[in-house]
Amino acid sequence: MTSALELPGFAHVYSGKVRDLYAPLDDSGAPRTDQVLLVASDRISAYDHVLSTPIPDKGKVLTQLSLWWFEQLESLVPNQIVSTDVPDAVAGRAVLVERLEMVPVECVARAYLTGGGLSEYEANGTVSGLQLPGGLVDASRLDPPVFTPSTKAPAGEHDQPMPFADVVAEVGADRAAELRDLTVRILERGNEIAAPRGILIADTKVEFGIRTDGTVVLADEVLTPDSSRFWPAADWEPGHRQASYDKQFVRDWLTSSASGWSKSSGEEPPALPDEVVEQTRAKYVEAYQTLTGRTFS
Repeated sequence: MTSALELPGFAHVYSGKVRDLYAPLDDSGAPRTDQVLLVASDRISAYDHVLSTPIPDKGKVLTQLSLWWFEQLESLVPNQIVSTDVPDAVAGRAVLVERLEMVPVECVARAYLTGGGLSEYEANGTVSGLQLPGGLVDASRLDPPVFTPSTKAPAGEHDQPMPFADVVAEVGADRAAELRDLTVRILERGNEIAAPRGILIADTKVEFGIRTDGTVVLADEVLTPDSSRFWPAADWEPGHRQASYDKQFVRDWLTSSASGWSKSSGEEPPALPDEVVEQTRAKYVEAYQTLTGRTFS
C-alpha cells in the first residue's frame, strides 16, 4: 500500500488506508509500547480502494484541523495527543499520541439523515436498528442527533449497521452509554461551533480508546472532512443530496463515464485527473479555513 518512511528514532508499525503508525524507540533501540507516532498521508480512498493519486497537503490539513478541534473539545473529553514535536519529514501531518486500547465499535452520530443511514431508513424506517419518525427525506434534520454505531469491518469489507444492544454486548452497558453520549455531544458541540461559521456537520465517525485506568479518550482524528460530512449551511435544503466539503469530486469522477471505471469491475481505479485533484484539495483547505479562521499555507 505504501513504503514506510525512514524516521530516525522510530520504527514502522502499521500502514492503513491513509495513516501510517511508527513506534518511538527507547534508549536501548526497542520500540516503546506506550506511545505511537500517527502520520496522516496524502493518500485518499474511495469505494474501498486507496487511489494511486494523492491529494497534496491533505494529511497536513486533516492533522491541523483535528488539533484545532481537540482544543475546542478538551472540556468535553480528554484526547490522546502527547506532542506535536515530530520529525521534520512529517512536520505538520503527524502527532505523537498515547497508545490506547481502541474501542471495537465505529461510533457514529447523525444530525441529518443521509448516506447509508438514509438507505436503511428508506428500507425499513430505522438507522442502526433505531426507529426514526416517518416522512423524513435526504438531509432531514435529526433533533436531537442520534447514535448510529456500526461494526469495525476488516480491511476490504464494509462496516455494517449495529444495534445499540450489540454495542452493549460488546463493551458493557455503562461503557456503551458513555460512548453513545460522548459521540452525540461531540457532534452537537461541533455544530454549535461550525454552524455560525457556515458549515453544517451532518454526521461524524469518532474513534475512542481506553486508558489503563478505564478513562475514555478521543483518538485518531475528529470532525474532519474524512470522518464527517460537512455541508455549506447557506445551501442546506432537505429533499436531495447536499454539496459537501470532502472527496465528493473524487467519487463523482470515478463513477462518471469519463473515468471508464466501474465499482463492480474488481479493477483498481484509474489515476485522477489534475482538475479533480485540485478541486478536492481546495475543498479540504476551504473547510479548514472556514472553521478555524486561519489561513492554510
